[in-house]
Amino acid sequence: MSLEEDIKQGKFTSEFQKAAINVLYTGSWLHARNATFLKSFGITPEQFNVLRILRGSHPKALMLAEITARMIDKSSNCTRLVEKLRQKDFVKREICENNRRQVDISITEKGLTLLKKIDASNSNWANLVEKISKAEAKELNRILDKLRE
Repeated sequence: MSLEEDIKQGKFTSEFQKAAINVLYTGSWLHARNATFLKSFGITPEQFNVLRILRGSHPKALMLAEITARMIDKSSNCTRLVEKLRQKDFVKREICENNRRQVDISITEKGLTLLKKIDASNSNWANLVEKISKAEAKELNRILDKLRE
């Protein structure tokens, strides 16, 4: 279905306006499907993002500011996300021995196990994007990177 049909808009002022709205609309569409997929695992896309960041640094712990800097959505309340994940025993927080004001955050074995389960059943999520070819995905990535330059 075309963007025009989805949002019931006949015309755009330019192809640039349409492209910008299409990126926003498609991003929202992907986020909603990702949220639905992750809900069955009891986490949100933002919590998933934190877990993936911590898995990427594992076994090295990260400070909250480092996690925030790597987040997809920079406006996420990282403190709240980490606390929710800590309550579920997916991450742990430890006060740094050398600097009592620093809190180190790391992923637990339970968090790593959850990510393995998500990865194993992630084929449905990947299928959403695999409607385009690898060459098209590469070109899309190039264009999106260029927009952020």
